[in-house]
Amino acid sequence: MKENNSYDVVIVGAGPSGSSCAAFLATKGHSVLLLDKAVFPRDKTCGDGISGKSTRILKDLGLSKAVESQPHSIITGVAFSSPDGTMVEIPIPKGPDGKVSYGYCSRREVFDNVVFQNAKAKGAQVIENFTVTDLVMVDGKVTGIKGKTADGTEKTFNAKVVVGADGANSVVATKLGVREVKPEHWCAAIRAYYKNVKDCKQNIELHFVDGLIPGYFWIFPLDNGMANVGAGMVLKDMNSQGVNLKDATMKVITDNPKFKERFAGASLVGQWKGWNLPFGSNKWPVAGDGWILVGDAASLVDPFTGEGIGNALLSGKLAAETISQAIAAKDFSKNFLFAYEKELRKEVDPELKNSFRMQKLGSHKLLLNFFMHKAAKNAEVKEAIADTLLDSNSRKKFLDPLFYVRVLLS
Repeated sequence: MKENNSYDVVIVGAGPSGSSCAAFLATKGHSVLLLDKAVFPRDKTCGDGISGKSTRILKDLGLSKAVESQPHSIITGVAFSSPDGTMVEIPIPKGPDGKVSYGYCSRREVFDNVVFQNAKAKGAQVIENFTVTDLVMVDGKVTGIKGKTADGTEKTFNAKVVVGADGANSVVATKLGVREVKPEHWCAAIRAYYKNVKDCKQNIELHFVDGLIPGYFWIFPLDNGMANVGAGMVLKDMNSQGVNLKDATMKVITDNPKFKERFAGASLVGQWKGWNLPFGSNKWPVAGDGWILVGDAASLVDPFTGEGIGNALLSGKLAAETISQAIAAKDFSKNFLFAYEKELRKEVDPELKNSFRMQKLGSHKLLLNFFMHKAAKNAEVKEAIADTLLDSNSRKKFLDPLFYVRVLLS
């Protein structure tokens, strides 16, 4: 630990966005302090799916084999069901090289620890069990953070740049006054782990069922006969309909004919946990004088799938690139650090916009039934649905009127 408590970069939050940012920066030789209020390995409430975008950044970090060496499941397809019960199973298309493509499901307690330990191995200084309470400001610029260790000792750390990677309830974003909670752009979700759910394959399962629309019920297979089971709804819709998310989800598990038998011999492991997700359809500033936000703290969750790990890892990488350039230029102003925001928006905004439109389409029962019926018989529709989960830019197909004409005529 540095005696003067000064670093090139202080990162608040050691999840995927913070730890990836720390690793990329430390690899370049910059002094980095990575702080987290928890002690790793720690649980993180999530759906546990690792997307194609995530795997690309993991490759950049040199972590592909490390993730595969830890408990996980291989995902080779996606299964959907519509409100009327129509079921469609779609294999993940082969990659450009003709090889079979796949994704992962890995419990965040496992996955996040891999990314966190890598940041430490690359040279980032780490303090766990540290709670950040405030920012240090000088002439309107962020120059550090204040916080407390596990024994209550107050500490101040100075930095050229402070990175807020502390999630949906970000202290950094809140202190900066940029965090917004708009019910139409936030999702409430719950999940639990179950053992021995019947008929789990190597598919991510997304089920659009009565009681949870607009939203869906999911079953994601994990290692050792475990499954991540949960549901999510947009806060505005949940509140307007008076939905108790846990009660509605349990009703699906215990009463819905499609799932009642599958859960008859299953056992709950641990307890149900809930969390909120800030959708990227609501943009707030992510860079300023001496500060940058990444991951959920930057409101980057996909509005259609609810997936956030891919954009978390990507934002960590992009932030590290801009910060490294800022250190070389000795310029930590908003004007310089805004290059990160510009590049991030270029990378994610088109897909987030398409995803938000797809989210709206998913609120119509008749449309969901129609597409599942067509997907069961039509290869183009089936492929388009699969692509939406693997490549978010493919969602543009659903916004093309000619696509609907072809579907209608199929």
